[in-house]
Amino acid sequence: MKFDDIEAVTPTRDSLAAAYASLNGLLDRDAVREALAEWEGLRRATGTWSALVHLRFSQDTANEDYKAAREYADALGPVIADHETSFKNRLLALDPAVIEDQYGKHAVDIWRNAVTTFAPVIADDLEEESKLEARYTALLASAKFVFDGETVNLAGLTPYTESVDRDTRHRAAAARWGFFAEHGAELDDIYDQLVKLRHKMARALGDETFTPLGYRRMGRLDYGPEQVATYRAEVLKHVTPLVARLVEQRRIANGLDTLYAWDEPLTDPQGNPKPQGGHDELVAKANAMFEAMDPRLAGFYRQMNEGGFMDLKNRPTKAGGGFCTSFPAVGMPYIFANFNGTHHDVDVFTHEMGHAFQNYQSRNQPSVDYLWPTSESAEIHSMSLEFLAYPHIAPMFGDQAARYRRMHLIGALEFLPYGVCVDHFQHEVYARPDATPAERHAMWRRLEAMYLPWRNWGDLAYPAMGGRWQAQLHIYRAPFYYIDYTLAQCCALQFWVKSQQDYQASFDTYVDLCGLGGSAPFGKLVEAAKLKSPFEAGALQAVVETAEATLAL
Repeated sequence: MKFDDIEAVTPTRDSLAAAYASLNGLLDRDAVREALAEWEGLRRATGTWSALVHLRFSQDTANEDYKAAREYADALGPVIADHETSFKNRLLALDPAVIEDQYGKHAVDIWRNAVTTFAPVIADDLEEESKLEARYTALLASAKFVFDGETVNLAGLTPYTESVDRDTRHRAAAARWGFFAEHGAELDDIYDQLVKLRHKMARALGDETFTPLGYRRMGRLDYGPEQVATYRAEVLKHVTPLVARLVEQRRIANGLDTLYAWDEPLTDPQGNPKPQGGHDELVAKANAMFEAMDPRLAGFYRQMNEGGFMDLKNRPTKAGGGFCTSFPAVGMPYIFANFNGTHHDVDVFTHEMGHAFQNYQSRNQPSVDYLWPTSESAEIHSMSLEFLAYPHIAPMFGDQAARYRRMHLIGALEFLPYGVCVDHFQHEVYARPDATPAERHAMWRRLEAMYLPWRNWGDLAYPAMGGRWQAQLHIYRAPFYYIDYTLAQCCALQFWVKSQQDYQASFDTYVDLCGLGGSAPFGKLVEAAKLKSPFEAGALQAVVETAEATLAL
């Protein structure tokens, strides 16, 4: 399978209406199994088309054809959602025995949840939401900086933010936050519109605020805001003090009187370990790393590489960040990233490969609803592969491998307070949808001081007044999608502990978990992998204690 060979027919309002008329006709004749099979094929084809459109836009946000295709997809999205919701409602009105026999009960639960997230009355609002999200993506992709004689984008600034030279770190941070200050009013406006739009949709669907709708849109079937709030409190209790000690240790190791925000990215006083080689070398060296980890993973990586299912080079007008998408009609995923010459290249490579491997292992699941799990479960696969790569990371880092492992572990712990801060911020934002932009910045400043009390922005005025959150794309484009990373990190750290005791057994369990895809909710998948739920008392404390011992704190 080659990526360039994938073709997808662009659906239209008429073609969708005809397809669903055919499906409803089958249900009218009690041909439920035939209808399910035909619907499965339609959703896989439509999903493949949508993935291609959004991938191409991310690859070049300035391309007018790609932009037009994205806008067309944004407009057609609510039409697809309307058809799917109506059809799911018809299925839910049937005797569930036939459906459960083919898909199991979980598919029915997924549909029951999904139909509560859409009604025709919010169709125009959903289209507008997609346009605002695309506007944010394009704005950040437009960032250009002339730095030490080179023109770079936001991703290209990263190597400078980790420089051993303090002045370079400060200049890079100043350039980054200068961009956000320059565009702060527009970023505030985009988010203000998004918040009010999402609140409006929630009220139209019968919710008091967007929060319950946001949770349903994330497909969270077995936990809610109360459990998440308890988990945030556990992070504040067990992890924030640990990270404060790590940050103070770094200040001393780097010989600094005061550790400012621009000093934090330099984890290793010798200089953060960098991968050995550029894009082409790393892609080649990954063969050896994945081969040492497991032949199943290695074989899959060769398919991805030889088939052209990766885009890892940083380019002008390319969207920032990294993600994994998939083409369900052909059973192959795709990795998108922006290499920048730092350890993040390996982090994102192993992270997104975890997503891709899970999706590939799940490709034969009977329902398109099972190809991906909900996001907190999906992040277990990605974050766990980062840790499972530890013993075999040498091809990427050479003699710096041990330093990389230490840096990565520290980073994993330091991420937890930031991750729950992002989540807490969103809960406060959607509880007060009429708050002003200034009030939202004040919310962030207060929560940042609580979860990350060591953070000192020095003379960087824009983040100091509470603007840091505007660089977190999930806040704009995927509301409430962030606590997921921290929940998964708790599980991934457990995989790391287990892998030190029996690597092959832990990897086999990991592969089995990947194969389950989204066939069960978060709690059941965690249980299947023999992990302790992050919501369970002591889960976080146990992994933190192991990490402390490893770091000899």
